[in-house]
Amino acid sequence: MSVPLEITGPLAPPRANGELVFAEPWESRAFAMAMTLTENGFLTWRDFQTALVARIEAWQTSAEATRPPWRYYDHWLAALEEVLVAAGHLRDGDVAARLRVLAGRPVGHDHR
Repeated sequence: MSVPLEITGPLAPPRANGELVFAEPWESRAFAMAMTLTENGFLTWRDFQTALVARIEAWQTSAEATRPPWRYYDHWLAALEEVLVAAGHLRDGDVAARLRVLAGRPVGHDHR
């Protein structure tokens, strides 16, 4: 199964010369997680796209003075988390709790 990625428009992942572009390593990991989870039946691409569209539209319609800078993969990751919670694969707050644990570790500590 292959996932149909948008080539243009607000849903299209960032590209340069036709290739996907990731500004930071976590972005490519978030991308790969969504693809793998979809291809293995843990979520549907339609549900993920719907959540991603809603996140992007909410950002676009929010007050310019209060909205964070545009970062496509912030929306991608938030949509992925939302769909996984809705499907029962994560509990609401699991990701935030894990981030707090990892952020509390000393610099250079492994990330298990």
